[in-house]
Amino acid sequence: MSNFVVVYDACVLYPAWLRDLLMQLAVTGLFRAKWTARIHQEWIESLLRNQPQLGRDALQRVAELMNKAVPNALVDDYEKLVDGLALPDADDRHVLAAAIHCGAQEVITFNLKDFPEQSLRPYGLKAQHPDEFVEHLLDLNSEAVCEAVRKIRSRLAKPAVTADEILTRYEQGGLAVSASILRDRANSL
Repeated sequence: MSNFVVVYDACVLYPAWLRDLLMQLAVTGLFRAKWTARIHQEWIESLLRNQPQLGRDALQRVAELMNKAVPNALVDDYEKLVDGLALPDADDRHVLAAAIHCGAQEVITFNLKDFPEQSLRPYGLKAQHPDEFVEHLLDLNSEAVCEAVRKIRSRLAKPAVTADEILTRYEQGGLAVSASILRDRANSL
């Protein structure tokens, strides 16, 4: 298991397709993924605002399955750090506090402006867009990333999803660079 630790911000767990990819990547051993109960609460609340038909109980079950799939991912006892932190959006301080508390190196987020370099640098942290994160994983071990995508596709059997369809979903969702790299390996997906 790698010693490289990342915290997933709620915004990267909201779209199911990205949550699925990041979770499948989390079990590769290339890094250690972390999150908090509050991060779970945030992505669940955001999803329910837009898709209330999904139901809170079903989404809570997803959160429980995530916690079970990635042992020791749930960060707790970080709250005491929150008030002493400064970020452009005070509502994001809990993410930074969790990252500091668990010794993370990166926060994976679409909201890079909310985690400016000057605020993270004193804690040895960086914010990284999920596309850049997956791109780096592809550089590190492309076969592990391709295997993760293969596993996702095998679960999406009704109806089946082609490699092109899943890569198009990744492109449209903000993972253009990673999807482009994966297109070169589409035959192995």
